[in-house]
Amino acid sequence: MNILLFDDQKIRTQLLPFTFLRPIAEIRTGILKISEKWKMSTNGSVSYLTEPYLSGKFSPDFASQNTYINGSICPTFALIEQIKNIQNNEAIFSGDLLVATKSDINFSNFNELQLYAKDQCKQLSISRETFTLIDWPWNIFKANREEIKNDFSLITKGRKSQPITDKHTIVYGEDQIFLEEGAQVKAAILNAEDGPIYIGKNAKIQEGAIVKGALALCEGAQVNMGAKIRGDNTFGPYSKVGGEINNSVIFGYSNKGHDGYLGNSVVGEWCNFGADTNNSNLKNNYSEVKLWNYEEEKLVGTGQQFCGLMMGDHSKCGINTMFNTGTVVGIGAIIFGSGFPNKFIPSFTWGGVNSFDTYQLSKMLELATHVMERKGIDCTEQDRKILQNIFETTAKFRSQF
Repeated sequence: MNILLFDDQKIRTQLLPFTFLRPIAEIRTGILKISEKWKMSTNGSVSYLTEPYLSGKFSPDFASQNTYINGSICPTFALIEQIKNIQNNEAIFSGDLLVATKSDINFSNFNELQLYAKDQCKQLSISRETFTLIDWPWNIFKANREEIKNDFSLITKGRKSQPITDKHTIVYGEDQIFLEEGAQVKAAILNAEDGPIYIGKNAKIQEGAIVKGALALCEGAQVNMGAKIRGDNTFGPYSKVGGEINNSVIFGYSNKGHDGYLGNSVVGEWCNFGADTNNSNLKNNYSEVKLWNYEEEKLVGTGQQFCGLMMGDHSKCGINTMFNTGTVVGIGAIIFGSGFPNKFIPSFTWGGVNSFDTYQLSKMLELATHVMERKGIDCTEQDRKILQNIFETTAKFRSQF
């Protein structure tokens, strides 16, 4: 099956800032990215139908027959079976949401694809309860527990975990703990009774850490000494985490290594938290949390009582930073100083409570190149062009400060 995971334009905008630098299907929830879930579940080839400025890095790979699947949907067995059975010129909808279609046409954008599915295809329906839809930022952490369980079953099926050999580590629910090759655990407490714990290749859990499942600790990631990992968390590849963390997703290559609280939050790649940074995830009056909406350009209700920090890629904060409930930080922002900064911090800004200035693209790229080189990854010319595009298109938000 040749799969093209397409970006629904409305959903893509709703998921900003996390879709500035990636197609929707490159979002991580559970152990895997959405794209990786589809690839492993179907044994198919996967590529993307996304925004033009991203397509140089995430290009579509067309074949004589293509299966187009909504990139914001996590696969389930029932959905995969229905998609496998659709014919050319048939489309699956859930209400108004285009779920999938099959065609020998090479579509260049989502609008063309949607018009084809609505006007030229036989329409089939599927229940919304059949799949998990990642259509708002908070759904990334809300879905995380079940997606860790689903990915755990997918990844570990028919395989045997590496043993936990450290005699000072205490384990509960051992059958729900899986260690990949090179994973290390020393003098920690692992409790998988309420959800599985997956420890990826060469990942580490250091001395004194208390870890509760569900947890996805991806390749090369590290839980620091004395950390309190409270459950339903994902720490992407080569991230370092410490302090107290609850129901949060870090995509990868980011550091929250010190004491401080992070809860009901989503953090992109290449982010860094200064020591003793904290976020609020619950308002004092227990009312609905509001988040910045990029389409409406204002704070809108989430329907959530618990919702913390949404931090885009390449953003960083200084020591003792305090983030209010439902704070949205764009990409390439630097936050520092005392007090609570604004609940919306635009991309490429530099400052704190009193004022924000533009963080010039040249300086941001210099830092990004240095940070990525430390992990052995190049900031390519394609990466630079994408960042330049975002710098230009987000200028209107910086003009408000």
